[in-house]
Amino acid sequence: MSLLVQLKDEMKNAMRAKDKVRLGVIRMALSAIKQAEIDQKIEATDDNVIAVFTKMVKQRKESIKMFSDGGRDDMAANEAAEVVVLEEFLPQPLSTDEISLLISQAITDTGAASMADMGKVMAVLKPIMQGKADMGAVSGQVRAQLNA
Repeated sequence: MSLLVQLKDEMKNAMRAKDKVRLGVIRMALSAIKQAEIDQKIEATDDNVIAVFTKMVKQRKESIKMFSDGGRDDMAANEAAEVVVLEEFLPQPLSTDEISLLISQAITDTGAASMADMGKVMAVLKPIMQGKADMGAVSGQVRAQLNA
């Protein structure tokens, strides 16, 4: 079942259960997916949906930090509740060992030897790791391995 269909089914379940928080988050996610479809002139695939969800989770986590720093724990709690709902639809995160193995394989496959080849390595890794790992952290690990 595609993520979009699953998301719509979960919206119906949230309506039946009268779960306002979950329903609001799912509606917001569907809206963001629709906006991405319009902006990028593409059809919503699972990869596109995961990319939208990853972006939404990242935004929420940044907001949690900012609200916590500002003493707005109530707002931080709302954002944290949204993150929990969004993460249900994301694939299981990769372990650090799996990430290291994939990075090593990508470096070997592309024949990367220096920082100039980092784009090639990231191009191979991004489709594999999207939604399963923090791409900023992956980028740092690739940089460290290429500099070693």
